[in-house]
Amino acid sequence: MKIAFFSETGNNQKYPRDFPNARTEVAWCLALDAPMCSLTNLPSESFDLGIVIIPKNNPNIDLNHIRKVCDKVTIMQEGPHWYFQDYELPKQFHYYNNLLEADWVYCHNESDVSYYKGLGCKDVRVMRSLMLPDGLVPRNEWGDATIIGGNMVSWYGGFDSFVVARQIGDPIVAPSMGRKQKLEDSIEEINYLPYMSWRDWIMSLSQFNIGIHLMRTHAAGTFAMNCGFHGIPCIGYKGLDTQQLIFPNTTIEIGDLDGAVEIAKKLKTDDKFYDECSKEALYRFSEYYTEEKWLENWRVING
Repeated sequence: MKIAFFSETGNNQKYPRDFPNARTEVAWCLALDAPMCSLTNLPSESFDLGIVIIPKNNPNIDLNHIRKVCDKVTIMQEGPHWYFQDYELPKQFHYYNNLLEADWVYCHNESDVSYYKGLGCKDVRVMRSLMLPDGLVPRNEWGDATIIGGNMVSWYGGFDSFVVARQIGDPIVAPSMGRKQKLEDSIEEINYLPYMSWRDWIMSLSQFNIGIHLMRTHAAGTFAMNCGFHGIPCIGYKGLDTQQLIFPNTTIEIGDLDGAVEIAKKLKTDDKFYDECSKEALYRFSEYYTEEKWLENWRVING
């Protein structure tokens, strides 16, 4: 099957295997040997399957335009399934109609399937997140700092993660994300990492001991997956496949901060529990999120 992805950053070319910013959508392209194509300037060649990543800030995409070069046209979920409801009303309906017109929709999590089916989509399939750690190795030393998975906005749930992290008593570190508020740098208890490429992020992540990502916004779940690669126990919410599949013993119901604090303290004080969670994460990452396992799952969901 000849496959192409289409996005606002596409340039009708394939990524090199050593691309330094190989986020999930890039990893998909590499695993499927697919180019990332432009949504407007179509490639000269044709494809069996086109996977469209609709831009968050510009949902007015014409799928019939993509069909000029693709036999089948599908949509890949971008962000949480409810994200489009923050658009202006005409754009909401345009996005909705695109979902109905697509041959099928790829979503991030099993919990997203019933939503898209309820909207009336023809077919809904889960496409797992993926990372390609070529040349990178899992951590071999345990640090003493806690990494929280996002900034102080409702999208990332950074405040909740911070409150739980304080209960551990170790230094707290956070990444700098696109929604970071200006005043966050004034929080003395948090050390913010600089903006960095995906590859640098994975290398930097190896120094941390515990991950906390109490994000109610369920999307690709890359933070939990990245922690899993290193065997870093991650506390997070149910509904996110990467969290549930890799960290069954540190996954809690949405809003259960009391449960999160209890697990955080146990990870800090119970070495046996910590080691079990770490080893299980490494094993489950290898069972679900290596390139080989991802391709096996891809073949299953696509017949």
